[in-house]
Amino acid sequence: MAAAYNSTSLAVPPWLNKGDNSWQMISATLVGLQSVPGLVILYGSIVKKKWAVNSAFMALYAFAAVVICWVTWGYKMSFGHRLLPFWGKAGPALGQKFLLEQATLFETTQYFGNGDVETAMAQPYYPMATMVWFQCVFAAITLILLAGSLLGRMNIKAWMMFVPLWLTFSYTVGAFSLWGGGFLFHWGVMDYSGGYVIHLSSGIAGFTAAYWVGPRSRKDRERFPPNNVILTLAGAGLLWMGWAGFNGGDPYAANIDSSMAVLNTNICAATSLLVWTWLDVIFFEKPSVIGAVQGMITGLVCITPGAGDILTIPLRDSFFFNNKLMILYSLGQSTG
Repeated sequence: MAAAYNSTSLAVPPWLNKGDNSWQMISATLVGLQSVPGLVILYGSIVKKKWAVNSAFMALYAFAAVVICWVTWGYKMSFGHRLLPFWGKAGPALGQKFLLEQATLFETTQYFGNGDVETAMAQPYYPMATMVWFQCVFAAITLILLAGSLLGRMNIKAWMMFVPLWLTFSYTVGAFSLWGGGFLFHWGVMDYSGGYVIHLSSGIAGFTAAYWVGPRSRKDRERFPPNNVILTLAGAGLLWMGWAGFNGGDPYAANIDSSMAVLNTNICAATSLLVWTWLDVIFFEKPSVIGAVQGMITGLVCITPGAGDILTIPLRDSFFFNNKLMILYSLGQSTG
């Protein structure tokens, strides 16, 4: 026991900051709880009863599959040494030497064309094992958010094949390009906590997948009641509270930036939920639980790209277009 608190112990190297490491692991756990059980509960309860088990299992399976794919090849494709301007070199992130060394971002120093250093490697004060797990839960929730567009559409066997393929050929490209030192990073594109890498990529992929898989039946589109409203609220609540880790963990340290990110996240989610609820009352003459959940999620997504950079008040823009745009109606409304 004493060795764990001894600064000369192998378990406590000189570069380890216990506060930063603790917050990073807590943040990763909060993001993991957004997926399991958060989105498992939300997806299983927000759809019709006949799709409940399939929808919940899509989320659970995706989380497990991404964990294995991530440590086997995904992490280094996203954050490893450069292979292409948009891809890192694949390889396992499992070796003891690799996982116990001090974390680094980026894996390689970035240089200008004339040879001057553009961005040196950042080294947070915790081990690579912490970084691998933190980035893993982000990759997992991206696939699960994408699944929201396919609830009631896709067979579980097709989803089982889709998950590792999309992670490998889509998510890793965005992650390396923006966060791993790829070409978008060199262009100066900023993404605080996944506005592009997670939300934009999962949104576009979900829309595209819904188009190719095809709409749900007309009867299902006309009436799509949740099978359990209470559990829908429980899943949404877990998603909201877990977002503190989603945005609060991205400064890679327990600092003022993480505090601002957590506060901004909650202000934005609460404002969005209330505005959406009042717009439901104004336009449809009564509040809606599903509308409130949609508003909450929209606010969380809205603040993510700049949560640690600004203090913002969100404005809702397009919820009432959902039933008006024919292209969206032709696909069937996405749950996610």
